[in-house]
Amino acid sequence: MTITTTIIKNSYDGDGNQAAFQFNFKVLDQADIEVLIRAADGTETKKTIQTHYTVSGVGVATGGSVTFTVGNIPAATEKVILRRATAQTQVLDLVENDPFSAESIEAALDRTIAINQELQEQVDRAIKLSPTNAMSSTEFTVDATNRQNKVLAFDGAGELSIAQTLGDYQGNWNAGRTYGERDLVKDTSNNNIYLCVTAHSSSGAVPLSSNADIAKWALIVDAEAAATASNTATTKASEALSSAQAADASATTASGHATTASNAQTAAESARDIAVSSRDTAISQAGIATTKAGEADQSAQAAAQSAQSAAASSGGAVVKVSTNDTNANTLSQKIEGGLGIKAVVKNSGGNEKLQINSDAIVFAIALGG
Repeated sequence: MTITTTIIKNSYDGDGNQAAFQFNFKVLDQADIEVLIRAADGTETKKTIQTHYTVSGVGVATGGSVTFTVGNIPAATEKVILRRATAQTQVLDLVENDPFSAESIEAALDRTIAINQELQEQVDRAIKLSPTNAMSSTEFTVDATNRQNKVLAFDGAGELSIAQTLGDYQGNWNAGRTYGERDLVKDTSNNNIYLCVTAHSSSGAVPLSSNADIAKWALIVDAEAAATASNTATTKASEALSSAQAADASATTASGHATTASNAQTAAESARDIAVSSRDTAISQAGIATTKAGEADQSAQAAAQSAQSAAASSGGAVVKVSTNDTNANTLSQKIEGGLGIKAVVKNSGGNEKLQINSDAIVFAIALGG
């Protein structure tokens, strides 16, 4: 049987009910399956066959299953990892002149491939240099004692080195205590964090920035400055909000002014249209008046000419006794004297007047009537 897949690991989420979980790779022995339970906090626990689970499907190319025993079913907060971990031993013993078993040879080759796949899976999870990177050595010569409480780092040349830890936190700073190098303390007056650079017995009071031993401390976390910056940021944010609100109010006012201006423009355009219409009407009426005045002038001239012609024709002003009179004539010609009455023209050729005289009246006076 050949090995046709490179899969050597399956993982599942538990639910508190599921007991059987499938693995999709070939194992040569039930001991070659490794069962791990990962808790929510990252803790990993390796389970024991028969005690916590049983295995089926050994030697099957497509895999088999792991079944947890009662009381060991993975919880909903746990993850199940099934991983092949073949024992790195050579179990095929070939005896000289014995029959050459193809099945035994294939099983040995399968075992070799399985081990190689498992090693590759571990290499894939390892931190390693890329093919184009170089490092002179990845070995450590520093012993365990000198590695205690240190960190793995890179030196100035990019090589691996053992570096000093940042320090050990001792809580709030207090007077009358002995502090060693790399001790970390908090200044309770401002929450600043300091690293002790010189061992000493503390004295005085906080803040450490004004303490006589300040030279024996290095400021690691400037919480005071951070708090100031935070307050400043809060103030600036408040100012920005106020500015935004003012800008919004100004925008609203500007919008109102724009509306007013638009309305005023509309009114002005309407007034302009009315004025243009009135102007056109006035021009039209002025034209009509001019025409009528010309016509009146022409009529007056015609009347004057007619009067002149009539006067010339009649020799002066003429009158009629009534509208039915067929012979118009001067006043002196139209008044006819009667008994004792006569008409006399005065101021002839000038401002003529017609005088009516009555002899009968004079006669009556003479008789004493």
